[in-house]
Amino acid sequence: MKRELTELLTPEGLLLRSWRPDDAPAVLRAFAPEEMSRQTGRPVTTTAEALDWIAGREGERAAGTGYTWAVVRDGAALGSVAVTAVNHAHDTGWVSYWTTGAARGTGVATAGVRALARWAFEGLGLHRLELGHRTNNPASCAVALRAGFAAEGIERKKLRYGEIRYDVERHARLATDHVNPG
Repeated sequence: MKRELTELLTPEGLLLRSWRPDDAPAVLRAFAPEEMSRQTGRPVTTTAEALDWIAGREGERAAGTGYTWAVVRDGAALGSVAVTAVNHAHDTGWVSYWTTGAARGTGVATAGVRALARWAFEGLGLHRLELGHRTNNPASCAVALRAGFAAEGIERKKLRYGEIRYDVERHARLATDHVNPG
């Protein structure tokens, strides 16, 4: 039983909402660092490419395969949280998140992921959410743990960026886990 989310206010005062075309500058800022651009699988270096990225998120939403939200404070998009690869046969989804440089370390990602998880369990009826991060990314690991995602193990050499392969730590959270109330 899917309950469409149009907006959600977190206890921390952040707003989760759909990405809009006027958010293109925030998308460009987020994908400007080389670290982010190599993870997108395609460049996001122009306004047209940022608008394509936003349109892609809306396409996933329309297809029911993914839901990506801008995390907003005072009208400015500071980050993104998403549940994609939604599989209703198994009631699972894949969580991802990022923030703009100015929002890193401020709790934006953690608050957004917590709110997203609650909605995915209650609104989409999912039972298991998974995420992964490179083992050399302690900030992403901290977000996962603070958002109630338990570490489950290492996937060796899962990701390749350029010529370098990275191990990934897998995390998961179940609808039945008693974490992050509210």
